[in-house]
Amino acid sequence: MNKEQIIDEVYKNYLNEWTFEKYPNDGSVYSVEPIKVKEHSKEQFVYRCKIDTEFSNKWGLKIEERELSLEERSIIAKSNHYEVSQNIKMFVRVDEDHSLHKHLDDINIPTKLITLTYKNETIESYE
Repeated sequence: MNKEQIIDEVYKNYLNEWTFEKYPNDGSVYSVEPIKVKEHSKEQFVYRCKIDTEFSNKWGLKIEERELSLEERSIIAKSNHYEVSQNIKMFVRVDEDHSLHKHLDDINIPTKLITLTYKNETIESYE
């Protein structure tokens, strides 16, 4: 499964969750009526999994994001056969104007690493 398929599956499970509320049917007998609870949009659901550990644990979906370093972005660029014209160590020290970041942005090199864990499977992707 890829990242989107996993998120779709967990979100579908989330939407299908029902809670049961007891209420008096005739004053003495309790009836159980299903009531749909918690409706976040898919985007809200994903965001909440990122920031709310308890919520994330309940659904078994852990989503972590972090910014990639300049060096990590350069390695990705090199692995995609893009030339990074200057020595990375030199840019790390003198990248005042963020020229290397801009160059990497211009060639659409990702800026974030997203790690998704579900059912003991971890998937990493870049955005």
